[in-house]
Amino acid sequence: MDFGNAGFVVAGLVVGFIVGMTGVGGGSLMTPILLWFGINPATAVGTDLLYAAITKSGGVLVHKKNDNIDWKITGWMTLGSVPAAALTLLFLSTLHTAPDAMNSIIKQALGVVLLLTALAIFFKKRLLAFAQKHAGDHYRLSDRTLNLLTVVTGVILGVMVALTSIGAGALGTVALFLLYPFLDTRRLVGTEIAHAVPLTLVAGLGHASMGNMDWSMLGFLLMGSLPGIYIGSHLTGRIPDNILRPCLALMLVVIGYKLAF
Repeated sequence: MDFGNAGFVVAGLVVGFIVGMTGVGGGSLMTPILLWFGINPATAVGTDLLYAAITKSGGVLVHKKNDNIDWKITGWMTLGSVPAAALTLLFLSTLHTAPDAMNSIIKQALGVVLLLTALAIFFKKRLLAFAQKHAGDHYRLSDRTLNLLTVVTGVILGVMVALTSIGAGALGTVALFLLYPFLDTRRLVGTEIAHAVPLTLVAGLGHASMGNMDWSMLGFLLMGSLPGIYIGSHLTGRIPDNILRPCLALMLVVIGYKLAF
């Protein structure tokens, strides 16, 4: 194994460890790391999408076994996200003859989504507290309106994920909690993961069909991430959340600012 491949294993280990400890940070850390390794933006996004689909598939099995998934919400989200991702990929395919333009769009979008993800991580507790406080207010939504907003949320996430591989985690979880404040946290997380798998799989395969994929790199990333997630999940709570999340958010702000501006 040469130095470059060893670096991918270490990157997978570090990102997996952080995801295991915090539950967020997968795509928002992995894609920028791949860019730092010199991987072009389109390949970094495509590889990270399939990496996310594979790593989160195991999570779906566990959450399904523990009845932590609201399949109705997952269905409404997927109804919006998968077609939106497909249309975004269709748009990117029209730029395939101009790779510089495609990479520029992906890089700019990456910067913006990283900044939004950082805000979601930093203000997550305040947003969740606000949602719970006002959950029973007079503006409580009807089932029809709630389903429509869930589909719209899926559309937004589908575009973001297909463009950047980021958004299904931190942003998706916050959006779900704002829409469904009475949903148990465990079911919230399980539902978000169940939605993320088909979305990242479709988007990842779409990028792969355009050649935006490095299969050997994917293998080395998984080699590191799977034990990383295992170790990180067993250390959850050892480092206070009020220290971990601001540090992660600050890191994403710095990376996002550099990519966007």
